[in-house]
Amino acid sequence: MGRIIQGRIIRGMPTAFQTAARRMAALLAPLLLSVSLAAVAAPGDGTLPREVEAALVRAKVPREAVTLLVADAEGQRPPRLAWRSQEPVNPASVMKLVTTYAGLDILGPAFTWSTPVYTDGAVRGNVLEGNLYIQGQGDPKLVIERLWLLLRKVQALGIQRIAGDIVLDRSAFDTGAHDPGAFDGRPLRAYNAGADALLVNFKSVQLSFTPDTANQVARIDVMPPLAGVAIPTSVPLGGEGKACGDWRTPMRGDFQATQFSFGGAYPAGCGEGTWIVAYPDPDSFAARAIAGLWAQMGGQLQGTVREGRVPAGLAPAFELPSPPLAEVIRDINKYSNNVMADQLFLTLGLVQKRRGSFPNARATMRQWWNERIGTGEGQPVFDNGSGLSMEARVTAAGLGRMLQVAWRSPVMPELMSSLPIAGVDGTLRRRQLRSGAAAHLKSGTMPEYGVAGLAGYVDGASGRRYVLVAIANHANAAAARAAFDALVDWTAQD
Repeated sequence: MGRIIQGRIIRGMPTAFQTAARRMAALLAPLLLSVSLAAVAAPGDGTLPREVEAALVRAKVPREAVTLLVADAEGQRPPRLAWRSQEPVNPASVMKLVTTYAGLDILGPAFTWSTPVYTDGAVRGNVLEGNLYIQGQGDPKLVIERLWLLLRKVQALGIQRIAGDIVLDRSAFDTGAHDPGAFDGRPLRAYNAGADALLVNFKSVQLSFTPDTANQVARIDVMPPLAGVAIPTSVPLGGEGKACGDWRTPMRGDFQATQFSFGGAYPAGCGEGTWIVAYPDPDSFAARAIAGLWAQMGGQLQGTVREGRVPAGLAPAFELPSPPLAEVIRDINKYSNNVMADQLFLTLGLVQKRRGSFPNARATMRQWWNERIGTGEGQPVFDNGSGLSMEARVTAAGLGRMLQVAWRSPVMPELMSSLPIAGVDGTLRRRQLRSGAAAHLKSGTMPEYGVAGLAGYVDGASGRRYVLVAIANHANAAAARAAFDALVDWTAQD
């Protein structure tokens, strides 16, 4: 009977030769396997996939400025590719992967934030004879619709007029002073909003412009309404029939704490447009939004909206729960919401250390990383939860290890579903891959500071799933996107 040696059937061999052949096959098998793996990836030998190398050359990004890792999601095989994977780099918004997985792992996907509301007086004839207290506890999604619901529940208590004050308790977080213009000099960009225990509508105003051709104006709708801020109800309509393009710059918006104004016309060819602006005085935003919406809902306030603490011993009249964490992290990762990520980061400090401060959150994250991910791949530098930072650092090996741990965890489905799908939704909806690969990836970019990255999970043609990390720290980092896409395609073609 024949023998099978490396896939070939050897018939009629002398017994001694058969024995020698079997021994040789046993010796060669591991070597052939190692050669095969090296041909696939050549991890650590300085060889990059040709298409990735070519794209980096076109982008004028040296290979020494990137860190790359492609590894089996199960963590049972050597990496297909590991290039400078132990080098600490700035990950930009890719750091949100760490924050959101830590949140799921520590708090659980069903975790919710609560915003309790208190009263310290009797209700007689639709009048609250005392103060109303709203206590923020870090809800990242207290947007205008949910703020309306909170105030509607106040009215459901029989309160239409408040004889005292509306008191806002923001003491659960201790973030210190936040300068929204400190990072990149753009304080009116919503992505620069600072965290707050009572974060209302991301401290941002949404201005909607609707053309009214009959009256040659664009009607302005403001959400939320802001008490004490003069905002025009319309602007002139112009440019009918012209291409829309950048319509905000010619409108010359001037956004001050007590007055918004526009020096230009809104182009009719744009249809309905939306302009989201971070309020220029963020510390007063919650008070102005709550007072404005309360008045718009027909409520009356004899006193003022001010900051303070809930008196000891008061029981809440009701509590408004947030959406579950599994839903919140979809907003954080799919749309790269910075302030929501920072809210989650601070909440970890609040839950574990009883105080929502950045030092407490960093300590919580360090302890969690050491216990769950380990110390062998190097610990990240945690500055905040969003990655909008010049101090944050992580290695591709460490991030890849975390993604492998997450893949084997009970909360893997929630983390996976929160990531943008390449070519489908979120921040990657326009990022079509040539291979058509199924890829769940978090992107990150800070072009002014030379940072770009991509990390997550890629499905291979073989049916195997991989973790992928690709980060560039270089003046031309933004141009490395094509190289990262080529890496995703190469990963999928296994």
